[in-house]
Amino acid sequence: MRFEVYDPSEVKQYRVLDPNGEVLAEEDVPSLSDEELLYLYKTMLLSRIIDEKTLSYQRQGRMLTYAPNIGQEAAQVGSAYAMEENDWFVPSFRELGGWLVKRVPLKNIYLYWYGNEWGSYIPEGIKALPVSVPIASQLQHATGIGMANNIKGEKDVVLAYVGDGGTSQGDFHEALNFAAVFKAPVVFVVQNNQYAISVPRREQTASKTIAQKAIAYGMPGILVDGNDIFAVYNASKEAVDRARRGKGPTLIEAYTYRLGAHTTSDDPTKYRENEEVEKWKPKDPILRFKKYLQKKGTLTEEWEEKTKKELENQVTSTFEEIENKSDTLVDDIFKYHYETMPPHLEEQLEEYKSFLEGGK
Repeated sequence: MRFEVYDPSEVKQYRVLDPNGEVLAEEDVPSLSDEELLYLYKTMLLSRIIDEKTLSYQRQGRMLTYAPNIGQEAAQVGSAYAMEENDWFVPSFRELGGWLVKRVPLKNIYLYWYGNEWGSYIPEGIKALPVSVPIASQLQHATGIGMANNIKGEKDVVLAYVGDGGTSQGDFHEALNFAAVFKAPVVFVVQNNQYAISVPRREQTASKTIAQKAIAYGMPGILVDGNDIFAVYNASKEAVDRARRGKGPTLIEAYTYRLGAHTTSDDPTKYRENEEVEKWKPKDPILRFKKYLQKKGTLTEEWEEKTKKELENQVTSTFEEIENKSDTLVDDIFKYHYETMPPHLEEQLEEYKSFLEGGK
């Protein structure tokens, strides 16, 4: 078992593909069909295209602040693909690949970043929580869902995501502690992209790895190459299967890199050198997976070119569908917090309406 071989306290990453797409251990290549492999690659491509187009829209003043995922596609798509349909997806705010795997409509994703309350609406039948901007607070919710699953006798698993900066929050430690004590079926995925906004990983914790924090809470932990989709998928699948058997939570550190800014409001040149970014570009998870698929004969340039055009058209048409047609109703900001709006929110709603009307 991988979690027994890889000591989370050692700086040794579990890896299946090297940066050139070469297989390091044939027995570790997951048993996925060519159709599944192309789906994974297509989803990573879609995530990248959405990011690139959205950054352009934002710079044109057509979109609000956005958090790009460029460079982290394997960590997101690989882990989310380990879920089954009834499993819960609990994101922070930089998990676009996971949203796509979970079949959350791009329209909803765009509505969120466009500033519309309906962007937090999850369609019926999709077990996912909305974007969570407060750092690490979503992990408490994930543990609660897992504990509720146990109480109800359900076999659903929860995948919860957080960044390296979130591991310094009290919510992170409380969530892991409760999950371990109550054997909640939760897989905690830390996307260690090396920076919590402007704070580098070395200033975030003195631990040799983030994965080793699992030891203190009595759960398995593993450090994986977050740019290797096979490594991320294998570790996540093993952790998900373990949780489904009632063995409790797992902590996965996906070691990756944020190639872009923290958000479109951020200027990364103020806290990191461009030379560092350039060193990571050859490790691009999409490029690595592409090299593997080409060598395997699964991916052709014709298929990729055709697919890219289709995805670009899909993204463009989806954004144009919501642009200038998605003004948020004032009532929507207040009425979805509770089944019945409590008096203090009713009072705030009326005050805000009065303000918008000029204090009349």
